[in-house]
Amino acid sequence: MDATITPGLYPLHRCKTLHLVRHAQGVHNVAGEKDSAAYSSEEYFDAHLTPLGWQQVDNLRKHVHETGLSKKVDLVIVSPLLRTMQTAVGVFGGKEYKDGIDVPPLLVANAGESDRPEISSLNCPPFVAFELCREILETRSLPPSNPGSIPDSNIESDNDVLWVADTPEKEEDVVARGMQFLNWLWTRNEKEIAVVSHGGLLYHTLSAFGHDCHPSMKTELCNEFSNCELLSVVLVDRSMMGTDPATTNYPGKIPSGLDLPTK
Repeated sequence: MDATITPGLYPLHRCKTLHLVRHAQGVHNVAGEKDSAAYSSEEYFDAHLTPLGWQQVDNLRKHVHETGLSKKVDLVIVSPLLRTMQTAVGVFGGKEYKDGIDVPPLLVANAGESDRPEISSLNCPPFVAFELCREILETRSLPPSNPGSIPDSNIESDNDVLWVADTPEKEEDVVARGMQFLNWLWTRNEKEIAVVSHGGLLYHTLSAFGHDCHPSMKTELCNEFSNCELLSVVLVDRSMMGTDPATTNYPGKIPSGLDLPTK
């Protein structure tokens, strides 16, 4: 049978569910629609969300709560840029602060000219900022954008050690960085992870997949993301990089001993 039309079957503990999200509309997107040169202008590096972007965040937050996704996500991984931080916290973060709540904020009030109240870390999944899921490289704020209490992983310096001025990141390097990021995910124990990143990185990384499946599925994976779009995928550890044990498998023959003959 043609391999492209056969179903795939993998052990559950060799899989993770990823909910991939592109950030909401940023001020750089508005400028870039008028003049594409704005995307490479340092004026718009580490851009913040627009008012429309915040509306998109509110709509996606409503969706993840209505579908029950907000209760399933074990971890939120976010690019350490302001627009992704704002999107991730706005969608998956806790409720607004109220008197008597003594937990650190994920996002402080008015972060990035947002005119938004603080967003708490209460009753929401943990967040981790990770360098490798940044956009096709632009510089970030120094130190990394983190207007709250999101812990950093793989951010070893306040200086931006990844960005090289006037040297665009090559497509193959973007894919390699995206694959390195996916491999890192296998070091995590969480099984259902939201990743809030950028259109360029998501598109080029996902384009490396889907060659072994139906063309329609390849198209689903490799479309360019709209602002605040969410795509849920299953990541399969086919090379057994992960070490997570099976939690639902049952070995049978318990208690041990010879099987009784069946009738």
